[in-house]
Amino acid sequence: MEFSSGRVRLKQRRLAGDRRELYPHSLQFYLEPPTENISLVEFESFAVDRLRLLKVVENLGVSYVRNSESYKTKLQAELRRLKFPYKALAEDDYEARRKDHISHFILRLAYCQSEDLRRWFLQQEMDLLRYRFNELTDSLRQKFLEYVNLSFEAISEDLKNELANELCTSTPGLSIIKVKEQMFYKVGLADAVDLFRARRVFIKDGFAYVPLKEIDAIVCNNYRTKLSKALALTARSLPSVQSDERLQPLLNHLSHSYVGPDYSVQKNTGKISLEQIDALSVKSYPLCMRQLHKALRDNHHLRHGGRMQYGLFLKGIGLTLEQALEFWKKEFIRGKVDADKFDKGYAYSIRHSYGKEGKRTDYTPYSCMKIIMSNPPSQGDYHGCPFRHSDPELLKQKLQAYKIPPSGITQILELVKGMHYQLACQKYFELTHDVDDIGFSLNHPNQYFAESQRLLSGGREPKKELSNSGNSQQKSNSQESVNSSSTPTSSNPTADAELEGLEAYFTED
Repeated sequence: MEFSSGRVRLKQRRLAGDRRELYPHSLQFYLEPPTENISLVEFESFAVDRLRLLKVVENLGVSYVRNSESYKTKLQAELRRLKFPYKALAEDDYEARRKDHISHFILRLAYCQSEDLRRWFLQQEMDLLRYRFNELTDSLRQKFLEYVNLSFEAISEDLKNELANELCTSTPGLSIIKVKEQMFYKVGLADAVDLFRARRVFIKDGFAYVPLKEIDAIVCNNYRTKLSKALALTARSLPSVQSDERLQPLLNHLSHSYVGPDYSVQKNTGKISLEQIDALSVKSYPLCMRQLHKALRDNHHLRHGGRMQYGLFLKGIGLTLEQALEFWKKEFIRGKVDADKFDKGYAYSIRHSYGKEGKRTDYTPYSCMKIIMSNPPSQGDYHGCPFRHSDPELLKQKLQAYKIPPSGITQILELVKGMHYQLACQKYFELTHDVDDIGFSLNHPNQYFAESQRLLSGGREPKKELSNSGNSQQKSNSQESVNSSSTPTSSNPTADAELEGLEAYFTED
């Protein structure tokens, strides 16, 4: 790839030994694109390494509570292994900072091409920035805030002691002792409006006094806004990149390996009969799809959001177009929709989702991230993620109805309270399948179904381990127990295989 301008200036800086000017901090918002020439070999190497890193960020975010010690230890090990900046190591990590900068922009090109790609890339980059920001020392954190024009001033110890009572009563979860241990920042109301609305900060003289545990949310929101706009602008510039026959195949291979299989095409297409669906919904459906199936059977109807989410899931588990049309028609005509109305209206959207109408787009089943992050359900809707969108009391009643033991319900609700929705779903899998460790990171409802069927059919042994089931801080893993000091590996074998295939592609003549 060629970054055409500034080559001479960059070379002069390198020769002068003044490389620190290019990357004064180990952390950045990636506001300026790189301006140097790099070889295709380096382009490929940087891209694969950053993709590996973001996949680890994704898997750790599903398997561990973010910012837990296990999460931080494993992510730091991966950053070190791949030679990315992992702490402000200081003056001599120029090469790591350069790699971090260039690789971000390479993947930005690959992941600006669709809404799903942008959402995935944005989430992983946000999680990576949050971890790295929280690992900075107090002084480096302050310098970084100034560097990105977020001039939040850390208040003095004297002022903090003077306001200790007000800070304690205005900041949820902080006692007087914790207030004295915590660093607070003086932030303008415009930057802390969400915290102010939620009554989570102390306000005085037009400023919010924000604890360190909340300042990262402000930094990440600012970064999200900037990166989201940048991805949209990059997407507009794609035609010029797509005209380069060297780059476009590489970028396509990168983007197609972001979350494993898309489940739009299944090997078992047509092997599931309609008579099996009720039993499968109890044994192998994730809670979101079990909820939709029950609502459909009870009401003989689902609104558009529910039909799309459940219909594409059914497509992913193997229903053919003919089976889907029969399934939905039989159910809808039991309600208030007659056969003629179904054929004229609803049948078209089903054929459309299978790529047989309109633009002939073969739609893919929704991933967990898409379900959690977009289109929240309103009154009368049943789509969405029950762990994310349900009232905790209603969720508790639902879990009780599905015979989840009280101790398991407590663990799930604790994970939900901490906004660890995919971890809650993994716990639901464990409780409904009587295993202590599911052995994979859950990212997709169809992955849940496939792993459930594999387990129930004897495709893999349940992993019974001696572990503290009440500890939601960590999902222990048999690989980790065997090799706990080694570099973390992806818990998704499919993703590993894809990355190996990606490297193989890059090394082909």
